[in-house]
Amino acid sequence: MKIWLTSDNVAWDARHYRYPAEQMLLTLFPGERPEYPEAPIPTDLFAQPNAAVFTLHRGKKLTNMSALVLRDGQWRNGVARFPSDRLDEPEEQVYHTVSHALKQAFYKAGCALLGRELPWGSLTGVRPVKLPTRAVLAGKTAKQAQRELEKEYHVSAPRAALAVECARAALDVDRQLGDGGMALYLGIPFCPTRCAYCSFISADVKRSLSLVEPYVEALCREIELAGRLLRERGVHISCAYMGGGTPTTLSAEQLHKILSAVENFLPMERCAEFTVEAGRPDTITADKLETLKKHGIHRISINPQSMEDQVLRAMGRSHTAGEIVEAMALAEEHFGGLVNMDLIAGLPADSREGFGRTLERVLAMEPANITVHTLALKKGSRLTEEGGELCTAGTVEAMLELASHRLRRAGYVPYYLYRQKYMSGSFENVGWTRPGAVCAYNIVMMEELQSVLSLGAGGITKLVDPENRKIIRLSNPKYAKEYLEGWEKIAAAKERAARFQGELASRAGPAGDGAQPKS
Repeated sequence: MKIWLTSDNVAWDARHYRYPAEQMLLTLFPGERPEYPEAPIPTDLFAQPNAAVFTLHRGKKLTNMSALVLRDGQWRNGVARFPSDRLDEPEEQVYHTVSHALKQAFYKAGCALLGRELPWGSLTGVRPVKLPTRAVLAGKTAKQAQRELEKEYHVSAPRAALAVECARAALDVDRQLGDGGMALYLGIPFCPTRCAYCSFISADVKRSLSLVEPYVEALCREIELAGRLLRERGVHISCAYMGGGTPTTLSAEQLHKILSAVENFLPMERCAEFTVEAGRPDTITADKLETLKKHGIHRISINPQSMEDQVLRAMGRSHTAGEIVEAMALAEEHFGGLVNMDLIAGLPADSREGFGRTLERVLAMEPANITVHTLALKKGSRLTEEGGELCTAGTVEAMLELASHRLRRAGYVPYYLYRQKYMSGSFENVGWTRPGAVCAYNIVMMEELQSVLSLGAGGITKLVDPENRKIIRLSNPKYAKEYLEGWEKIAAAKERAARFQGELASRAGPAGDGAQPKS
């Protein structure tokens, strides 16, 4: 789509507003890609097949942002207004005001062309729960927060209510964890095979076997350094998660080595929970689960994605639904049902009926948490590169509605959610929990309530200042091979993270947190 950003009477750098225009373009018309012609708006604009013209006009009291959108021989106009004196505010505020108006105007015109509104309205970010969370913290009621989502951002009533429910869970976890701590993420970038939908940095362990043992040694070295730096500055770990990849691709001995390093070096004494991704049932064995239990891991995640064998084959999974049931039986012995299970709505070869059967089989296993994802066509995934027949947006919506109905009826409640680019139908991923079984790490990570220290290949440490919510990101080398060669960068990032968090911990004071020690 050709895009022009213009102004009648306001001095602005239009290039700064390409990003919000592209965000809304991706939301409204996922197949379109932006173009910014150097030539001025053509006189035959209405002959253009796909184009958008945004015009900012400042009036005496109100400023208009108009969006003229042309697509497939049709056109519609959308307008958003705001008080003109907002253009006299500091530069950062002006950017947010104009960006919001641009997206609102684009959304109105785009929905008029589509003939329908989107479930999440004009929201384009991955973390919609942040809005009601901030609204409640600012003194608004839950109803007012929901109304703001519906009126200001055009979010559908069911999605707005869902976001507010998750905001309540986020606020509860924020109070429980208190101040001064940080979350921990340990990355294991290996899997038994690569799933068709996956774009993560994980490698097929058969092709990268020679990297596994050196990687374990390097990760233990990073753990030791991080632990020393954090202890020197009085920083504690509030909650922890080992993900990937599939951590249980490692042997029981390798898991023991990593978790021993965590216990010996990191400040885990007040860690409220520690979850390990055991996602693929074909990697789960009794000795690995015993090792995890021995090291105080109290929750694991088993991720079938589907309980339909033909869907598993289409994903590139080498296990069957029966093996998932066997893995859950093992997990029940070691973790007493404190297990998360992931499902994906919209997978190739699936249907509403098949997804319904998956739900019933998973519910029969009574996991503590069930996360329902919407299929996202990610760059770099085999599914995106090779294509294939996918479920329609209507089918995906029916799957999600079925999941919500069945999970609520079974006693589960939503506790965290997030969105991704290129999601089927522009829906969401939702974590559901039985009462009292919330995984705090998921909320901390999604809502950015605390800093997250990420160790391992591809880890992105996020340093969060709770006073201004400013976030600094520090990246480890992305792939296992580069990680093994990148110690200098890794060590510098850990030094900076510990220094930042140490300052926050000293600001909070010795009694500034409300987290309880892990039993």
